[in-house]
Amino acid sequence: MSQNNSHNIKRYAVVPLALFLLGFSTLSQSQLFFPDRQEALIERGRLIFFNETFNGNGRTCGTCHRAENNMTIDPAFIATLPDNDPLFVAEFNPDLQENFENPRLMREFGLVLENQDGFNDLASNFNMRGVPHVLAQPTSVESDLGPRTGWAGDGAPEDGSLRAFAIGAVKQHFTKTPNRKEGADFRFPTDDELDALEAFQLSLGRQQELELPLPLKGTVAKQGQEIFLDPATGKCNLCHFNAGANAAPGNPFGEGNLNFNTGVEDLRHQPADLTGEKMPPDDGFGSPGDGTFNTPSLVEAADTGPFFHNNAVETIEGAVAFYNDDAFNESPAGFGLGGIHLDATEIVAVAAFLRVINALENIRQNIELLEASGHFGFFGFQRDQTRLAQAIAETEDAREVLAGGGLHPRAVAHLKKAEQLTRQAASSLFGRHIFINEAIRKHRDTRAVMIDAQS
Repeated sequence: MSQNNSHNIKRYAVVPLALFLLGFSTLSQSQLFFPDRQEALIERGRLIFFNETFNGNGRTCGTCHRAENNMTIDPAFIATLPDNDPLFVAEFNPDLQENFENPRLMREFGLVLENQDGFNDLASNFNMRGVPHVLAQPTSVESDLGPRTGWAGDGAPEDGSLRAFAIGAVKQHFTKTPNRKEGADFRFPTDDELDALEAFQLSLGRQQELELPLPLKGTVAKQGQEIFLDPATGKCNLCHFNAGANAAPGNPFGEGNLNFNTGVEDLRHQPADLTGEKMPPDDGFGSPGDGTFNTPSLVEAADTGPFFHNNAVETIEGAVAFYNDDAFNESPAGFGLGGIHLDATEIVAVAAFLRVINALENIRQNIELLEASGHFGFFGFQRDQTRLAQAIAETEDAREVLAGGGLHPRAVAHLKKAEQLTRQAASSLFGRHIFINEAIRKHRDTRAVMIDAQS
């Protein structure tokens, strides 16, 4: 990353001064600051993702996939938003107050309304689902049967690709009225915009899988990793190979990102159901559905809850415990695995492992963001501010994920200092390098507490 930025600085140096005097009239922002073609495409996709409303109701892709909240939303984050945020358009747009969202379920449980089986019967034919993050998609959407996007692999119409996902999202969530008429209620993305959106989404988060086992230092997390990898005990690695979204090589169910019926829909007391609000059973993939949902990545899980397609479980410990439940063990997937039976300490250990690998991913992203910052001088200050704000959010996530499991108190202390340094960098124009370099060093100190430094 830093080598690329160093190369780019040389490229910026030869941009004629006349272009600045002309107010950049002949160059777009992405062309000027991201002269590499792929980087420019990603930057254009970022601007579209967070700013383009496609002539719709005011929402953007970033309305539900928030950069400052791990590219998703949850009730705690939703509670911080003003009432005029486009997320709440069903509350203030009279044309969308019926059959578009359920404001109570959105605010209380982070659920949005989806019409995967078509728009013919809006009053009855819908599902309420959480918002999946869009991180690490290069490692998580491919399967033997084609791309798997969304909670059931049905988040996109037609071929299920990321390009189709964007088209489906505009029709589902951006419309001005429930009629969903192209031209009147929204416009679809152009091919060029779809190219940019796809490039941006594929650039987010991890670009490769972990290689387990990791040389972890924490006692409980180490035990959790052993249970996770044990094909006779935890059995987690069979479907979440290397804690990702893909099946382990040789898995009898297939390869890549797979769909399973895990019995989540059979949980007896799902929180949203207890409200009395209308919640039709979610039949999963297909129309009619086959009851299956696709496998999410676990590396990013601990700070992207609530969990499962219906946000039925709030904590990572609760999500692990679900696989001890009769709902899972009596499901087709549970029966195929021969059931899973962990005691309370083993559940906590697996959750501790997931918390630690999530925090390590936060730290990896932080170092990458910080190394990419502080190189563009005055004209790159705004872009640096975006990176540094994201680094602060990632640092807060790592600290909360570890502290929430009572893990690595020294690492938590290092993260507090790293966050302080990053905030100082964000408020400094000419001293950013000093604070950034210190923050990077503190993140490396944090990592060394959690994992063998030679890894």
